[in-house]
Amino acid sequence: MAVDPSCPFKPINIAVLTVSDTRTAADDTSGDILAARVTGAGHSLAARAIVRDDPDLIVAQLEQWIEDPAIDAVVSTGGTGLTGRDVTPEALDRIKTRDIPGFGELFRWISFQTIGTSTIQSRACAVVARGTYIFALPGSNGAVKDGWDGILAEQLDSRNRPCNFVELMPRLREV
Repeated sequence: MAVDPSCPFKPINIAVLTVSDTRTAADDTSGDILAARVTGAGHSLAARAIVRDDPDLIVAQLEQWIEDPAIDAVVSTGGTGLTGRDVTPEALDRIKTRDIPGFGELFRWISFQTIGTSTIQSRACAVVARGTYIFALPGSNGAVKDGWDGILAEQLDSRNRPCNFVELMPRLREV
């Protein structure tokens, strides 16, 4: 990361969503890792929720956060695999304004360094939905570490150069 020390850090408000049929607040380790990294980086944990692998429930929670002006970005964990219950990308398709295709590509490249060709089973993705960033990571602890440490920590830091997601936020709703 190329941090420009002359630029001020601008904390943003990030919601963490866990998509799972089995996790609870007591054992949501991936959500815990994300929440800790969000606050550890100096951002605000604006909200946190767990929803089942159901596209209607995922969309409902995301719609609530998209409409909330106090939430700038959502990072989700879970539901990005290949099985029938993995429906997070399909839920994002229902609400997106535009895709961020490079996110999934870069995630799989980073993940390849850790888990080899098994990364091909991930449908990690990212979108902009009416001015809100949404990043969908797999549900494993390793995957959320790869996604946050390898991409989001830099791109959600306003000091990152040559560019970052934060500096684009005021223009995401342009028509």
